[in-house]
Amino acid sequence: MKTPAFFETIEKIALKDPLAEILGAIENGEYEISYLEVVKSAGHSCPTVAGAYIMTLEALKVLYDGRAIRGDIEVAFKESQQEGVAGVIANVVTHITGATETSGFKGLGKQFVRHSLMHFNANISSSARFRSRFSGKSVEVNYDASKIQADPNTMPLMQKIMAKDASQEERELFGKMWQERVRKIFENIPQVLTLKQN
Repeated sequence: MKTPAFFETIEKIALKDPLAEILGAIENGEYEISYLEVVKSAGHSCPTVAGAYIMTLEALKVLYDGRAIRGDIEVAFKESQQEGVAGVIANVVTHITGATETSGFKGLGKQFVRHSLMHFNANISSSARFRSRFSGKSVEVNYDASKIQADPNTMPLMQKIMAKDASQEERELFGKMWQERVRKIFENIPQVLTLKQN
């Protein structure tokens, strides 16, 4: 499997999952999630998937001194699940945090519940709010990928691809241009992300 080289340079998200520990799936419940794992789950790498990963990575750094606790994290989105790219972002956040709206794990007794930890149409001014249920700490994040512009040849090539009029060389060039913008987003996180701790 060959992927863009920069995937390997992206910081992994360190987690502790008490459910994985109690069920004997992962020793101590400690593991890391990489951007490549998220890409596999989403089926692609784009500014939206990158943004979801970045928002979660940086928000969890604010909420936890060490490993984030999977299952402790509650997430709220300003938009509805069907609006814009909120659903795509939510899927990535779910993959990392375990939080879901209604479809998640119902728990063992009253422990390890994962459903009802994700909310949409929230009364917030940011893109999303992450909150630790244990500590009560929360952080609001705003992500804006428009500050990192794509190569001007990207859209004309996409149009050719959609029209099934692109050569194999043009298809490969488009993919490289697309991922080059994603790389730049990861290298310029302070430009695309703002955080406000509550």
